[in-house]
Amino acid sequence: MDYPGNLIVVAAPSGAGKSSLVKALMELDSHIQPSVSHTTRAPRGQEKHGREYFFVSEAEFDAMVRADAFVEWASVHNNRYGTSKKAIEDRITQGVDVLLEIDFQGAMQIKRLFSNATTIFILPPSWEELRSRLERRGEDSPEVIELRLKNAETEVAEAYLFDFVIINELFDRALFDLKAIAHAQRLRFSAQRRARAETFKALHIP
Repeated sequence: MDYPGNLIVVAAPSGAGKSSLVKALMELDSHIQPSVSHTTRAPRGQEKHGREYFFVSEAEFDAMVRADAFVEWASVHNNRYGTSKKAIEDRITQGVDVLLEIDFQGAMQIKRLFSNATTIFILPPSWEELRSRLERRGEDSPEVIELRLKNAETEVAEAYLFDFVIINELFDRALFDLKAIAHAQRLRFSAQRRARAETFKALHIP
């Protein structure tokens, strides 16, 4: 199905800078919204149902798992989080561009469900730089860093499955590339025909 909105999927190995790039893109482009996940945890502070998360009970979450309603889900700190197919579909049906930040396996699952999804893989400029970034974060033990690097080898080998690849060597350049890809999706023939229907009609373009 050709939805009015675009679905942009961004994946990367740990330490490649994916989260920073995604956050900066959404600050620059108000038309792009993050995917809203379902969670079993309670709302915090000013969080609202349907904005930061869809807050559901354990029973509701279980029912969604049984109904195969999630594209992917996981347990984190005794709470569960899941990406709902319907939640994505509702937004892109309304013409919203939705960005989903996910691991490479999840990205491939999304692509099977939404064939028009645009998939982007963020690469580090080198293994040495990836190791340096992981060490500079100061969040992981040496053993965990080694595990992340080992996992990254598997993930990077799958980069050819993605539509676009961005090498995050210089942050500003990588952000420019990410924004360019997002904007380009709105210039596809089908997208322009939807957005500028009257112009297409006036020009007798079917």
